[in-house]
Amino acid sequence: MNGFDVSVYAIRRRACRRKPFEVRWRAAGRSKSKSFITRKLADSYRAELVRAARMGLDFDPLTGEPTAWNLPEPAIVTWYEEAAAYAVMKWPSLAAHSRASLAEALATVTPALTRPGARNRPDQHELRTVLYKHAFNPARPADPGSPAAQILDWARQASLPVGCLSDPAVLRTALEALTLRLNGSRAAANTIIRKRVVLHGALGYAAEAGLLPDNPLDSIAWRVPQSSAALDPAVVASPDQVSALLDAVARKRPELAAFFGCLYYAALRPEEAVALLPHGPATAPAMNSAGSSTGRTDRSAWSRPLRCSSPCSARTTPPTALHPTAGCSGEPAAGRSAGRSTAVPGNPPAPSPSALSWPQAASPGAPTTCATPPCPCG
Repeated sequence: MNGFDVSVYAIRRRACRRKPFEVRWRAAGRSKSKSFITRKLADSYRAELVRAARMGLDFDPLTGEPTAWNLPEPAIVTWYEEAAAYAVMKWPSLAAHSRASLAEALATVTPALTRPGARNRPDQHELRTVLYKHAFNPARPADPGSPAAQILDWARQASLPVGCLSDPAVLRTALEALTLRLNGSRAAANTIIRKRVVLHGALGYAAEAGLLPDNPLDSIAWRVPQSSAALDPAVVASPDQVSALLDAVARKRPELAAFFGCLYYAALRPEEAVALLPHGPATAPAMNSAGSSTGRTDRSAWSRPLRCSSPCSARTTPPTALHPTAGCSGEPAAGRSAGRSTAVPGNPPAPSPSALSWPQAASPGAPTTCATPPCPCG
């Protein structure tokens, strides 16, 4: 039997039949027929058979129709499934904070890419929390049967197909979701840019897998909304308020007064202020908000170098809030910064003596304030 041996006959009309118009053809040595209610339907089907025979398509001996007509429909991949696969692919090569940023961006845009009329929609805050903790965190899958697993099942069923993102209207909905916080206020411009980079990478991954013809973000004209740079004075502590706070800290925890003084007067990050301790981070306060959300319980994260910095590079910070001699060289601060003020705008007063009670901060003969080990390069 030859699947390419096809003959299509004229349409035959049979009276007193519910479907009187019959299309007859012979494929692979077998005669086939199919009846229709109207002649137009029969003509359309016969024309498709003739077109397939002229294109040289192989006919199936069992059905008599072209084999390509009976192929199973490709599985529809939803955005939820593609985003989860993208998170699994990127996870091993990302650092802790980059993993959190990836999960946050995908959890922000995924609720916007669900069917609007889906029933039993979970609470927005709860949905985003579960997506962040479990859907886009391969290391923490949800327990079967748990409320988190039920929310993930809803997100999986309500998610739109990836192909819908080729529609500019759907894509703009996703981009708009990146610009908003949970309370509906506008997010910072840097946050929007960071999340858009993650969305661009996920769509590029879908294009590589053949789910999209190309990355639709490359062809859409969209700009990041600029947020206002104005600072509300009502939410910023004044110099007098900071001085009062440091005095209160000095009365309750004298060893932490200089630590918080460094955060305000020297504008240090918590991990940078901890690095100034002569005895290392073992005596530092536990600042979980500055650590990485990797599940580690040790304190070794404090000793890591700054991002994008070589082991020999260092950040210069004003040391006047910590030590009266101001620096590694032992030269007084007034001599090294003549004509330059290290105070923040608003001319805050000099730190009180109680702010110098950090371990060995102002003791004679103490190690230098930077407490930085010698550079291995010499």
